Amino acid sequence: MSTTTIARQFNGPDHSGNGGYVAGLVAGPVAAGGGAVTSTLRVPPPLEVALDLSLDGSRSVLADGATVVAEAAPGAFDVDPAPFVGEDLARKGFEAYAGRVEHPFPHCFTCGTARAPGDGLLVFTGPVDDPTYPDTVAATWTPHAAFADTDGHLGSEVTWAAIDCPGGWAADIDETPMVLGRMTGEILSPVRADHEYVAVGTRRGVDGRKHHTGTALYALDGTLVARAEQTWIAIDISSFR
Repeated sequence: MSTTTIARQFNGPDHSGNGGYVAGLVAGPVAAGGGAVTSTLRVPPPLEVALDLSLDGSRSVLADGATVVAEAAPGAFDVDPAPFVGEDLARKGFEAYAGRVEHPFPHCFTCGTARAPGDGLLVFTGPVDDPTYPDTVAATWTPHAAFADTDGHLGSEVTWAAIDCPGGWAADIDETPMVLGRMTGEILSPVRADHEYVAVGTRRGVDGRKHHTGTALYALDGTLVARAEQTWIAIDISSFR
């Protein structure tokens, strides 16, 4: 067992952890074996609190005392990744990002418009202007060097965060506030700072309060770098502010 803390920088809603970042954090011990990992968030992850991270066989658990915050286990995909839409459509998507007009969590580490370069990721995915890709958002994105290790690679938690919020925007999070409930993710190759990528999110379907989405990160040549499938839960936003 180890102790870890979610720094305030890595928030989603103002007072709790970014879903993708926390999903990647708890997935870390399981992902060391390779393959996809499914992370489930049980409660809003607290910020600046010492949390226990433990591995029990193939299952990892992030806990705040007796409260399970999140857990992870080996996962699998049963659908194709969110589609590569190409650089041109992704650039247009970036310009059309709805979060610049209305944003439920403007300080979100991944997609918040109130964050500065090197403080937040600034992954701003907007609608893809092509009927070939319905219910899909995309953007070009260049990770800031502030998030890289000495080899120039992003940490896995940061990569998971980058492939988190595009799913929320594909599900119209500006119209229906929601938070991440479950995420199955896989990093296929390291993400490098100062390299440009295409981030994509696509809506899979809705089941009551649950919104199902897929996300992906591609190199500009269309090589798949990371992907995820997600379940988002619609919320009463007043309880997250």
